This record gives sequence, structure tokens and C-alpha cells, in this order.
Amino acid sequence: MNTDEPWPSLEEAEARVPGCRFDDLFNLVVDPAFLVVAWERVRANKGGRTAGVDGVAPRSVASPARLLTGLRAELKARTFNPMPVREVLIPKAGGKTRMLGIATARDRVVQASLKLVLEPIFKADFKSCSYGFRPRRRAQDAIAEIHILATNSYEWVLEGDIKACFDEIAHSPLMGRVRDRIGDKRVMSLVKAFLHAGILSEDGVERDTITGTPQGSLCAAAHNPPYE
Repeated sequence: MNTDEPWPSLEEAEARVPGCRFDDLFNLVVDPAFLVVAWERVRANKGGRTAGVDGVAPRSVASPARLLTGLRAELKARTFNPMPVREVLIPKAGGKTRMLGIATARDRVVQASLKLVLEPIFKADFKSCSYGFRPRRRAQDAIAEIHILATNSYEWVLEGDIKACFDEIAHSPLMGRVRDRIGDKRVMSLVKAFLHAGILSEDGVERDTITGTPQGSLCAAAHNPPYE
């Protein structure tokens, strides 16, 4: 970097930052400090009492140090493979149901460590007007901004929804968007493995996850913990 160059304007800076690709992130994912923080977030989450397909709830783990040591060894040896998530159907209004996918405690720790590393990178790409699924932002903040805009000559509010977005999102374009920012193939391999981990349904049938990503992952739970 040439430090003698003039400082860019905010517009120039924001245009350049999202184009950056980050490499050598895997060492952060497996860093003991990241794994310890990840474990604590998994254990403290409301879903800490809920087990995945292995029957082990995070809060029932007797030796977290042993769990983290084994996980780190598997991750570094590239032998870690996530297990299928456990399907839980939650009733919705109108007789419909919403499927949650409950990962194992081990898988949740790796997801949480990935989140610690990746979230700050992608956070930089969000617009200031974006409120959905973001830390320390909520629907009330969006309502407050709408109120401000509505009192300053704005007259229209447009509402839309992507039907079954979590269930049907295509993996290839999703991975492509992640690859635009993440250059570490080891991290990309972990993200892909979680997308393809599969689902164990309530009736005991295992099915592949060809599309979509199960709701109930730690990334979604961090904003609105869905399982107790």
C-alpha cells in the first residue's frame, strides 16, 4: 500500500472494500481462542439444552476441553465432517409448519467459529438501510426509519417476501457469492460441507440437502434463537 496516496472519499472506499477477498482465514477458525468463544456461545444459547442427531445437548457436555481438542484436531487434519441436522417441525398459523434443523453440539461449535470469522467480512457489504438478520438490529429500528422517511415526503412502502427462501436457495450461486469475498478454500470447503450435511426427518428418514439451508443453524439462532 502506498501511504503517500491521498485518502479516498467514503464513496471510493466503500466501492473498494467489498471487492476484497480474504485468504488464510482457516487458521482463525481453528484458533483455540475462537473455538472457546464459539463453544461458550453455543452453550449459552437457548438451544444449548437441545440435542442433534447424536443425542448430545451442549449443556450436557461434561468435558468441553476434550470436545474442543478433538474438534480442532479433526479440523486441522481435514477429517471433520458435519452430521445431518435433526428435523423439528414447528407449527405455524394456518396449519402450516416450519422446519428447523438442529445440528449436533460439535457442528454448532464449528458453525459458531466460522460465524465469528465470516460475519465481520460480510457485514461490511450490508447497506445502512438493511435490518434483517443483523446483530443489534431489529424490526423496530426499521419501523423507526420508515417513520422518519414518511414524515419527509416519502409516500410509498413496498413489502415483499421470497417464498421458501431458506428451503430453496440454490447452493451454487450462494457459494459463488461467498467465494467473491472468501479466498480460503479450506473455509469454503467447510461452508459447503454444512450445506450438504443432510437432514434426518422426524420419521427417521435421512435425505440429502440438494438445495436450501435448514433454519435453526447457529447463524440464524444468534438473532432469534428458535429452539429450546
